[in-house]
Amino acid sequence: MSELEFLKPVIDETDVCPYLPEQIARMPLSISNRRLNPQDLDTLLAHGYRRTGWFFYRTQCPNCAACEPMRLEVEHFQTTRSQRRAEKMGDTYLETRIGPPQLDAQRIRMFDAHRVGRHLTSSKTPSTASDYRSFLLNSHFEILEISLWLDEVLIGISITDVGDSSLSAVYCFFDPAYARYSLGTYAILKQIELARATDRRWLYLGLYVADNEHLRYKAKFAPHERRIANQWQAS
Repeated sequence: MSELEFLKPVIDETDVCPYLPEQIARMPLSISNRRLNPQDLDTLLAHGYRRTGWFFYRTQCPNCAACEPMRLEVEHFQTTRSQRRAEKMGDTYLETRIGPPQLDAQRIRMFDAHRVGRHLTSSKTPSTASDYRSFLLNSHFEILEISLWLDEVLIGISITDVGDSSLSAVYCFFDPAYARYSLGTYAILKQIELARATDRRWLYLGLYVADNEHLRYKAKFAPHERRIANQWQAS
């Protein structure tokens, strides 16, 4: 029996790629037909799946293989000089809080500001609490919110799923006004720190796309593995 026998396909359509707009994407969505546990998250991640709300997906695009799931074996990760600078700045000026996810107006506003500021959406309609919940907080697994604060002002959030031997960086967003703090890099460093502190082997960083300006920075986290042609390969 397949390790993924619990997945039930529900939607399979093509659309404009959210990462490379000149490409056509196919990301079939599946749901689970049973209750899931932390080991199931490990299995899904190891097979290249990501989640959006209750749904799971992995890319199966007709003419493109640019999206590569990426993971770090945290025991072997080594910081670069620029990452150490980002870590020092963050540790000096920011407060990190880790706990269950919260849902309020300031988080929704920051979520929208991040998406607009980084040209991740063309919609002018503000997100609702239901939008935020359905995208990030509806999950079969334990979720942690890693929030970053500057002088009691919330400036960044990383939503993280918790598996048995892994953590999954689901989504990171921040206030564009504070980009100078390298919040995306700092959030990943805090997730690596959390994985090590909780004896988890892997941190999954989502998709790496070399030609996407918002995703290529992940390659700087090394050594790492990328899933290419259904096999994890060291890089």
